[in-house]
Amino acid sequence: MENQWERASGYFNTFYDIIRQGGPTFRSHKCMTLGLGLLNAVLLIVAVVIGIKCARVKEGSFHVSHSAVTQLLNELDYLRSNHSDVMEAEEEAKMALERALKHHEQLKEQIDKQKTINDGYQRQIETLKTEKTNLQSNISALEGTCGRCLPGWSLYNSSCYFFSHVEPSAVKKNWPDSRADCVSRGADLVVIDSPEEQTFVSDSIEHVKNSRHWWDNGFWVGLIDIETEGTWVWINNVTEVEQRYWIDGEPNDAGHVGEDCAIVVSGSDNPWKTRYDARCDEKKRHWICEVTSK
Repeated sequence: MENQWERASGYFNTFYDIIRQGGPTFRSHKCMTLGLGLLNAVLLIVAVVIGIKCARVKEGSFHVSHSAVTQLLNELDYLRSNHSDVMEAEEEAKMALERALKHHEQLKEQIDKQKTINDGYQRQIETLKTEKTNLQSNISALEGTCGRCLPGWSLYNSSCYFFSHVEPSAVKKNWPDSRADCVSRGADLVVIDSPEEQTFVSDSIEHVKNSRHWWDNGFWVGLIDIETEGTWVWINNVTEVEQRYWIDGEPNDAGHVGEDCAIVVSGSDNPWKTRYDARCDEKKRHWICEVTSK
């Protein structure tokens, strides 16, 4: 473009110099007209050339712009495609989040339920601990008689003996009720089957008697003659053959009034003379229970 302007300027300057150097001849009207015509022709050529150059420049610019637009459109399509992928990913992420939240709520419910169960187990454990402590206390209290006798019972040889005078109310019962009490304790009325046991029972009663009347300090034992008068039988079905353990004049049945149960008293002077008979249902005395030690 600059070359065309330079050529046109050169033509114009040449033509001007010709007019200026030609003198009066060229200053005539005709010459002026001819010069102007030439100048117009030159300018027209220059204009045409410039128009062609501009058209080429425009065409080039158009092609450049079209290529850039195409690239931009391609990038836009790519971005749109990526945007769709991003939107799908976002939806999937939302769904995954909703599932995770739902799962979290379910886990929370399960944890709450498990906590409730654990709290129940903890309460049970505390209860068991308390029971364990109580059992250990009972074990400690029974340690001295463990495998032998319960508290309040006396051990002699392989048997445990309960003398009812240790009851707080110090109640007295007839023979049937006394035996029922022994049975309720897992025992039965005492069966004296050896001289040593006879001495043990007599000595034990000696230490607990509290009445000035010797007969009132007696204890029921498991010896009766209910089936056959005069035949005394222990509750274990063993017939008593020893007569030396009866107090002089006993058993006497008190004039055939039905004294069919035996009572044992202490014998400080003579431990062999400690028994007398009495009415089973009417007389009320203390009693002695016996059970084999464990």
